[in-house]
Parts: sequence; structure tokens; C-alpha cells
Amino acid sequence: MDEILIGSVLASTLRVSTPLLLCALAGLIAERSGVIDIGLEGKMLFAAFAAAAAASVSHSTGLGMLAAIGVACLLSLIHGFACVTHRGDQVVSGIAINMVAAGLTVVLGIAWFAQGGQTPPVAAEVRLTGLVPGWSELDGAVADLGPWLGAVVGHGLLSHNILVYLAFALVAGVWFFLQRTKTGLRLRAVGENPAMVEAAGVSVPRLRYAALMINGLLCGLAGSYLVLAQNAAFSPNMTAGRGYIALAAMIFGKWKPLPTMFACLLFGFLDAVAIRMQGAHLPAGLGGAEIPVQLIQALPYLLTVVLLAGFIGQALAPKALGRPYVKER
Repeated sequence: MDEILIGSVLASTLRVSTPLLLCALAGLIAERSGVIDIGLEGKMLFAAFAAAAAASVSHSTGLGMLAAIGVACLLSLIHGFACVTHRGDQVVSGIAINMVAAGLTVVLGIAWFAQGGQTPPVAAEVRLTGLVPGWSELDGAVADLGPWLGAVVGHGLLSHNILVYLAFALVAGVWFFLQRTKTGLRLRAVGENPAMVEAAGVSVPRLRYAALMINGLLCGLAGSYLVLAQNAAFSPNMTAGRGYIALAAMIFGKWKPLPTMFACLLFGFLDAVAIRMQGAHLPAGLGGAEIPVQLIQALPYLLTVVLLAGFIGQALAPKALGRPYVKER
């Protein structure tokens, strides 16, 4: 029984962490280039709506994901137009994206589908399933090798769809890009000293727009995961603050991919445990009353804030973060 519980919590942790990790990596890329991105929540929410709307109408997984990525990249372009081209306030622009996404997805959902802001359910054959074909038979074969191997390795690690594995592979990919490629090194330099990059003959706005396009791609993947893998349809405000948690995880990770991944896994683990705690009761000595479900649902967020505030230490942001670049004449 213990191995089944551990395997189930592990599987839930990885599933819940996936959209957070994709979104946190998106914010990391943008902020490493010097652009604050408070709009992660809005981009992920609008991408989820676009994926659900396109996939439910076209019955195509690919079109759903392309719609999500396209919408998120468009929002990143709008953010770049306001903050990079016109040197507007990056925080205000990000908050505006969040507010527009929260309202416009509901308005469009009501206008197009007349279901109170929701979209029709995505067909089962369109949704993302486990990467390993015939998993149920393979799960039984792994379980025959031992209950712990079957529950923890089989169900916990090998039963996920491709976006789960892609998200964790991207941690290494983003690290390699930032640390070992010429473009990544230039992008980091733009976030630290844009004048030096411009003096070397490299366009600062072009690099920041490129970072925002990568940001939109990752936010689009995060939003599409919510409706093509985690839920069956879009519902208003379904992101439930995940974009802000991803932002906090990125800061907790000190703008580094690997620590950011651990912060996302921390929240995913707390959320998985909270799901298991629903319906729990207080000890008999304390009255034995059922713990309110609202308190259990809020627990991952409260513990994440406490842990991040208590253990983050000194986090040094990129030196040019949030500062509009004005080319010297």
C-alpha cells in the first residue's frame, strides 16, 4: 500500500509541476534578457483557451497546440512592443496582459460556445496520453518485477505524456543554451549590460524580442498542457495563479534552470499531498472534525510562500532587469 501511495504522489507531482516548469522557464528566458514578465499567468490562461477552442473544433492535437503557441507569442510581441520598442513600464504591461486574458477568455468563450465561458470538452482521442503505447500491459509487466518497481518506476515515472518529459528535458536544454551557446551568452549579457552588447554590434531589441518569442513558445506549451493533458476543457481562470507561482519559483531558483525546477517540484509535491488530504479529519483529541477543503486547497500556496520566503536567501536579479534600454547616440 505504501508503494502505491508513493507512486501515485510521485506521478501527481510530475503532472502538476509540468505547466509550472514550462512557465517558469519562459519567465527565466525573458528576465535573463532584462524584460520583467509578470504576464506569465495571462499568457498561459489565453494559451489554454486557444488550445481548447481550436482542439475542440478541429479535433486536432497539433492545431490546438499551434493555436496556443501562436496566441502566447502574440501576447509576448505585444509585451515587447510596449516595453522594448516604446520603453513602457514592464510591470504595468504584464499586469495588463493578465487582466485582458482573464476577461477576454470569458467573453470569447460566452460568444463562441455559449457555455458560461467554458469551451466544449476536448475529445478523448485528441488529448495527450501516455508516451508509452499499451501502457496498461507494460505496467503489469513492470509490476511483476516487484511492487515498488511497478508503483514507483512504472506508474510514478513512466506513465506520462510527452510534454511532461519535454518540460524536464528543457531544463537541461535551457541551461545549455544560456551557458554554452553564443546566442545564450549574448542574451545573458543583454540582461546584465545592454550597452556593452550594443557596442559589440549586436542589436539589443532583437535579442529581447527573440527571448520573448521563446517565452511565448513555452507559455503556449504550458497552456496547451492544461487542456490537452490535465483537464478536458477550458474553464474561466483555470490557471488559478500558476503563473505567479512559476514567477516565484523562478526567483527562488535565482534565475537558474535547475534550482527553478526544484522549486516547481516543491509546489507540485505540496499540491499532490493536498489532493490526497481532501476529506481528512482532525485527530480525535482535537474534535475529529473534517478539515475544510478550502484550507487544504490553499495549503500548497501558503506553504510555498512560507518556504520561498524562509529559504530563498539573497537572490540577485539580472542588473538590467526592468530597465528600458536607450541607445546612446
